[in-house]
Amino acid sequence: MNNQDTNSGKQPQVAVVILNWNGEKLLHEFLPEVIATTNPEIARVIVADNGSTDRSRELLAREFPGVECILFDENYGFAGGYNKAIDRLDYRYTVLLNSDVATGAGWVDTLYRFMECNPDVGACQPKILSYNSADKFEYAGAAGGFIDRNGYPYCRGRIFDTCETDEGQYDTDIDIFWASGACLMVRTDLYRKAGGLDTAFFAHMEEIDLCWRILLEGYRITAVPEAAIYHLGGGSLPDSNPRKTYLNFRNNLLMLHKNLPDGIRGRKLFVRRLLDTIAWAKYTVILKFKFAAAILKAHRDFAKMRKAYTTHPKINLLAARPDCRVNILTSYYLRGRKHFSDLKQYPKQ
Repeated sequence: MNNQDTNSGKQPQVAVVILNWNGEKLLHEFLPEVIATTNPEIARVIVADNGSTDRSRELLAREFPGVECILFDENYGFAGGYNKAIDRLDYRYTVLLNSDVATGAGWVDTLYRFMECNPDVGACQPKILSYNSADKFEYAGAAGGFIDRNGYPYCRGRIFDTCETDEGQYDTDIDIFWASGACLMVRTDLYRKAGGLDTAFFAHMEEIDLCWRILLEGYRITAVPEAAIYHLGGGSLPDSNPRKTYLNFRNNLLMLHKNLPDGIRGRKLFVRRLLDTIAWAKYTVILKFKFAAAILKAHRDFAKMRKAYTTHPKINLLAARPDCRVNILTSYYLRGRKHFSDLKQYPKQ
């Protein structure tokens, strides 16, 4: 029997949505295991194809005829693709799952039970390990995401480019600031209420922005390391691509502009401009001119795009949450605190 079929007669409560764009090889490698390890009584695996021009659709029709597919006529980006897919679905929970993720038995059951038992949790993520080095945390999310006082993301298990070895040191549930878009379970009605992923971001940091809005709605976000997945990473844009630098810098500015209240927003953005200038100077000195240009373009485009956001929250989460008191730049580069457990500020394990 195909894993997608069930004789229980019960409607699954979870939609596991995999957004695909020209990912034929990834689907061939990862989708069979996702199907095999996803309990059909709880969840249904759905592939949303974002206007692929490779043979992804032929592969799905040929090798996975039992998998529900949503087909778009163009690439709407990570944010737009997920929003359009979720608009067509009606499940209590949605999992945003990258196409380059390997899952194990019971992964979705664990996340589902946690959400059912914790109605004040709006979203959660599993422990995210590296597909190529299973004892290492993976860059995109590790054991839960945070942001520091200046809006820089970091993770429990990964700070900047330092990914820790998983030795069980972060095997406790913990409230976090953001859950990784590599594998994010969210209450579907809350996803819609919060506005979904911001399509202006196109890709990168859009899940942090969404989680910020979920927190502003009064919900918690939690890392649930009892569930674990294995992420290949780099499936969209590699670090060597200046386009990724552009999106990260631009979207970080947009995120701060959107989600900070009057009175603090201008100061935070001024600090970020100074810090981004240092990053631009670094790229210039080491002759990576395309990356330096990407930062300049990010700031120019931010100046235009910010005008679209005219309403701002009254709550400053960066001040209200103790986990945002960290200055991750000075902790990492000046004090040599490369691991999450080395941080002297909250959160502590």
